[in-house]
Amino acid sequence: MTQGKYPRSPKVLLGGIAHLGRFIDKVRLRHAGKIQDYNYITVGFDKYLIDFLQLDATALEQRILAGGTDHEILEWVHAHGRTRTAQDVAQWSHALLSSGPKDDGARERYQGRMRDVARKRGAQMETLPPVATWVDLIELDEERL
Repeated sequence: MTQGKYPRSPKVLLGGIAHLGRFIDKVRLRHAGKIQDYNYITVGFDKYLIDFLQLDATALEQRILAGGTDHEILEWVHAHGRTRTAQDVAQWSHALLSSGPKDDGARERYQGRMRDVARKRGAQMETLPPVATWVDLIELDEERL
């Protein structure tokens, strides 16, 4: 990361869609050479978002890099992705924002990320604010918690 520059929180909704604004930021920041160490497009929340929207990830990336406002990109998403009801979007966003580790492997990855955050802060894990969701772990890591 460069000088504390982070993409938007996954909690910021764009058209009611969690993580979409963050995805846009990640594409822009990555191509500007400012974030190379983030999961990107084919994994994690990025992949979950692409799958939900049923978009071609490369096409969305190219659209973002072509420029425009968040609203213009959102219009493109609506024009090129699967049509979703407001209820579908709300349910999907809620599921993403409230998800935590669900199996032993995920819990190990989660604890590893917590150790990384503690190390970055020069703190003991026990002194970090308690978090239980992947989104809150991102918030903690990016110093919004």
